Amino acid sequence: MNQKLRNLISTVFAGSLMLGVTGNAMADSTDDILNALIAKGVLTEEEGALLLKGRNGEKEAAAAKKDSAVSAKFKDGLSFESGDGKFKAQINGRVHADYRFFDYNDSENNPDISKLKTKPTEFSIGSKSVADTFDIRRARLGFKAAWKDYYEAEVVADLGNTTTLDVGYVNVAWWKPVQFRFGQFKMPMNLEEMTSSNNIDFMERSFVNSLAPAKEIGAMVHGSPFTGITYALAASNGNAKNAETDMREDGKDVIGRVTANFAEIMGKQDMVLHAGASFSQGDTPEGTVGVSGRTEARGATFFQAPAFANAGPTDKGGTFGGIDRSRVGLEGIVAYGPFKLQSEWMQLNNDFETQAKVGGVKTKYDLDIDNWYAEAMWTITGENYADAYKNGAFGGLKPKNDFDPTTFKGGLWEVGVRFSEFDASDYDTLGVAKAKVDADKLITTKAQGFAKAESWTVGLKFLPTANTRLMLNYVSTDFKDVIGGDKGGIVINQKRVDDEKALIMRAQWMF
Repeated sequence: MNQKLRNLISTVFAGSLMLGVTGNAMADSTDDILNALIAKGVLTEEEGALLLKGRNGEKEAAAAKKDSAVSAKFKDGLSFESGDGKFKAQINGRVHADYRFFDYNDSENNPDISKLKTKPTEFSIGSKSVADTFDIRRARLGFKAAWKDYYEAEVVADLGNTTTLDVGYVNVAWWKPVQFRFGQFKMPMNLEEMTSSNNIDFMERSFVNSLAPAKEIGAMVHGSPFTGITYALAASNGNAKNAETDMREDGKDVIGRVTANFAEIMGKQDMVLHAGASFSQGDTPEGTVGVSGRTEARGATFFQAPAFANAGPTDKGGTFGGIDRSRVGLEGIVAYGPFKLQSEWMQLNNDFETQAKVGGVKTKYDLDIDNWYAEAMWTITGENYADAYKNGAFGGLKPKNDFDPTTFKGGLWEVGVRFSEFDASDYDTLGVAKAKVDADKLITTKAQGFAKAESWTVGLKFLPTANTRLMLNYVSTDFKDVIGGDKGGIVINQKRVDDEKALIMRAQWMF
């Protein structure tokens, strides 16, 4: 073959190589041309092999570059992904801007302070001020990443008055049904808590949530071993975020939850038939026993739990050896299409005894708080609740169509009603709240306020987009079973009250 013909073939082939890098179809055509030239004897096998080797090297380099390249996109948030799909990341955040308006009526159960001969300083929680207010309820910014199909991590900063760590964990999933999580994360108890604050049904969670553990430092094994079944078992410090205040006793909480969605098990995609049970067992350090009660509108604190002093372990001269804390919860959901019924019940128990004897007998305490709620929800625009349910909890509902302000069409509308009850009747007992105190003199602050409360919440929600929520809630709370008689109860804005009416609003953005 003469040199001129070889130069022409080389030019054509080089052009084909350049075009080949633009797509797989062109790449295949280039390889076909090269093989045809070898078959017809235009190129020797040695020449063809050399060119094929170079071509294969170019394809491998292009594939490697594509796999390692990271692309960004925005869909319900800013996310990143490598070309091979083995690395994914997302920047997430939320802002919840609230306004709260309160109305308190004069108490029918207790006389006005000015009419009492003895002012209520001994038993009442005291004079509190609850003001109408604008509030940044939450402002958080986080980063979440997953890589190599087995690993996941998340870090979230709480940008409140002081910046603190809200979430920080690593999740290892070498085997999907048995995963391990380490760090600070939500403990597996209480359906409301497992549902993000971005997606809860009303602006605030119910009385039940006040009993449950929230985000704590610990370790957890969890997973979904079968379709529709989830489980989680965790060990934690038993305290709030970023804390370990029980070093003296070094007791840890064991917390577990199991759920089943029978609709998913039966293959019913438009339904949720959820049942769940949870528990925790551990101890609590000296100080407050039980939890205080605050209204679901974040207004008045109507129940103040008692506080006990402790000098240390009994074998080292302490007064009592610690306070056992156990919790048990039940939860259920029935949802079909745009309708949902949901309920939870939880009991918190504190069990302990003092070492000093009264009449030759140790003073024992076995105190329960029982809270529950039931709610009904309806998406007026027809969105399906089952679409938002996954792994034993709800994610966010998404509108079928985004709201168009030029036509006033689109968006998601939802209404709901909830009844909740708080019951700390065990704390309105002799030695915890009444005038007579046990001989150990351990009670530094008695139980105060009201032992019970009942609350109704009616809510309206509008989602213009999946990232935006506008909410309006009316919350009516009645306080019952005053602790301390006519000297007890609570004082709000200089008057004795036994109910609270609140209108609360929220503008929310999340990504």
